[in-house]
Amino acid sequence: MAIGFTDGSVVLTKGDITRDRHSKTLTLHEGTSPVTGLAFRQVAKVTHLFVATLEKVHCYTLSIKEYPKVELDTHGCALRCSSLTDPSQDSQFIVAGDECVYLYQPDERGPCFAFDGHKLLAHWHRGYLFLLIRDAKSPNKTEFGSRENSPSDKQLLTIYDLDNKFIAYSASFDDVIDVVAEWGSFYILTRDGKMFVLQEKDTQTKLEMLFKKNLFVMAINLAKSQHLDSDGLSEIFRQYGDHLYLKGDHDGAIQQYIRTIGKLEPSYVIRKFLDAQRIHNLTAYLQALHRQSLANADHTTLLLNCYTKLKDSSKLEEFIKSSESEVHFDVEIAIKVLRQAAYHSHAVFLAEKHMHHEWYLKIQLEDLKNYQEGLRYIGRLPFEQAESNMKRYGKTLMHHVPEGTTLLLKGLCTNYQPSGDTTNSCHFHANSEEFIPIFANNPRELKAFLEHMIEVEPRSPQGVYDTLLELRLQDWAHEQDPRKKVLQGEAVSLLRSDNTVFDKALVLCQMHNFKEGVLYLYEKGKLYQQIMHYHMQNEEYGKVVEACKRYGDQEGCLWEQALGYFARKEEDCKTYISEVLHHIDQNNLMPPLLVVQTLAHNSTATLSVIKDYLINKLQRESQQIEDDERKIRQYREETAHLRSEIQELKTSAKIFQKTKCNMCNSPLELPSVHFLCSHSFHQHCFESYAESEAECPTCTPENRKVMDMLRAQDQKRDLHDHFNRQLRSSNDGFSVVADYFGRGVFNKLTLVTDPPGSKTVGNLEVNLQRDLLIHTKRNC
Repeated sequence: MAIGFTDGSVVLTKGDITRDRHSKTLTLHEGTSPVTGLAFRQVAKVTHLFVATLEKVHCYTLSIKEYPKVELDTHGCALRCSSLTDPSQDSQFIVAGDECVYLYQPDERGPCFAFDGHKLLAHWHRGYLFLLIRDAKSPNKTEFGSRENSPSDKQLLTIYDLDNKFIAYSASFDDVIDVVAEWGSFYILTRDGKMFVLQEKDTQTKLEMLFKKNLFVMAINLAKSQHLDSDGLSEIFRQYGDHLYLKGDHDGAIQQYIRTIGKLEPSYVIRKFLDAQRIHNLTAYLQALHRQSLANADHTTLLLNCYTKLKDSSKLEEFIKSSESEVHFDVEIAIKVLRQAAYHSHAVFLAEKHMHHEWYLKIQLEDLKNYQEGLRYIGRLPFEQAESNMKRYGKTLMHHVPEGTTLLLKGLCTNYQPSGDTTNSCHFHANSEEFIPIFANNPRELKAFLEHMIEVEPRSPQGVYDTLLELRLQDWAHEQDPRKKVLQGEAVSLLRSDNTVFDKALVLCQMHNFKEGVLYLYEKGKLYQQIMHYHMQNEEYGKVVEACKRYGDQEGCLWEQALGYFARKEEDCKTYISEVLHHIDQNNLMPPLLVVQTLAHNSTATLSVIKDYLINKLQRESQQIEDDERKIRQYREETAHLRSEIQELKTSAKIFQKTKCNMCNSPLELPSVHFLCSHSFHQHCFESYAESEAECPTCTPENRKVMDMLRAQDQKRDLHDHFNRQLRSSNDGFSVVADYFGRGVFNKLTLVTDPPGSKTVGNLEVNLQRDLLIHTKRNC
């Protein structure tokens, strides 16, 4: 507790004053001028005491043991003319003099406000400064603190808002005793026994009053001091902007509208400034809109159009080159607008910076015609993007920079790696066949590209080989000696490759009349008749005969076709006919009658041509007849011999004169076993090896084969008639024949001449009739 006295002293009491021994009292300040004001200020754990007298202002620091003192000013104030601001205002000490109102910090004097007039009272509450000033028309008072005012004395009470710098209230009162703040209101006590109540209006009412007086700056400051929300502030800014706009202050209006961004719909502002004369203001608003990342594609388009209309390249560059943290906008829209306005360099910068590869290439190649730069840029892209862009712009680049484009395609289709990227260890390659259309008008580069592909990548797609073959055949067709032979070898070497498709290659060779290729492919495909027909069409008689010699073994009808070909020729082809007839005769390829009928069509072929052929043929036929007659006689003799042998077996006894066993080759001893087939065995040998007592062990395997064939013949004996009936009644005769053929009906039987034997045990003789198998031939 601090007490100030009129003698200029200040007494400070600390502790519990209800008990003397627990309190401490000391004289803190001594002076000659009466003390007019005291105020404690406590911030954190530091306590200060402000002391005001009629002459000076001091400040004591009570948190320090020695209580240091600071003299703040050399003039003081009258009684009741000092106060302490709210703690929220950092608790400044207010001293109201006749000329100014001073504010003090513990260590220095702060700002001052010039409020003229003799101050009777100073009070602070809730951010307001109350000053009671004697009316200038009132008579002078005699002494300090005199209460001898006449009833007609007027005093002016003014309430100031120092932060917002406006007068909140002002009125005259008669002899005010004091101003008290309580229960959210202000009470004014006057000496005539009256009490006036001042109630503070709500913030909205205050703002409306300020709006009516067009005091928007004051309204904004008031709203901020009252901590009005952002929506409320935005509405004030909008009204302020509308006010300035109507006054014609478009620069000021746009600044207020900028402060509404995020709350006020941008179209409300944009519509006001679409006039060409206000494009600068619109540009400023759109810039602010982008800085706060609240712009859409239309706003970006509009801003860029403003820049281009103003031809403000510096602002345009500043906008597009700003970092993403400063300005956010739709890059693709910006590129489109800049391109449309012919600001190609700016559009290219944006496209490259934000990696809009398609737009970059479109501008470079279509607008700037900078083909070399476009090609370089594609070479820096990742594989997928480089591949797609080469498919899109490959023809254009090939037309203007063929060598560079071909080089890039070679890398793209073999082992692609973006230029300048040494960290990427993954390699990709594109399908080279897909890029062939790019070379439509550049056959030289296409040939170099395809030859590179088959050399580096032998397993290239089929279209690569087909296209390269076509190019080589075209070069061969248009080239003159001596290069023609070299090109022919290149084309044939490509035909020998396993990657060449037969059909396509044959068509290409036929289109370009490439004889060597056609003949090679015919031979490769074993189309021997086509080879001979090719020579026939070209009337290459020697080649026809040569083809018959080379391929006649694989296809025998070639000689017959050659004979027919020469027979139709009216020219003298006797030499070739003779040679063909010689081969036909040697290999018995045609009946003589058919040969004669074939040559009958040739008017130049005389009997002398086929005389030798016919003579040789008749001689061989005569020789064949003689051979057949000889065989007939032989078979008749053998048949007669067999019949006599059978008859002898049936009617005569068989004398066995064998002295050795046919099994062990030892001398025979009784008991022994003899067979009519002239085989003899020891009985113990026979019993050891014989499978049946009635069969000779030596003849049993062959006899068994014969019996199996006989049984098969018996089973198939009736199939002939059944087959004929089924064949005549069936609609699909081929299926019937195939069915019987699969069942082995048409298999030929083999003649077996070894007969079964007869067996005798001891002197017992058993006759076994010899069976003869007759070779049969079944016809169908």
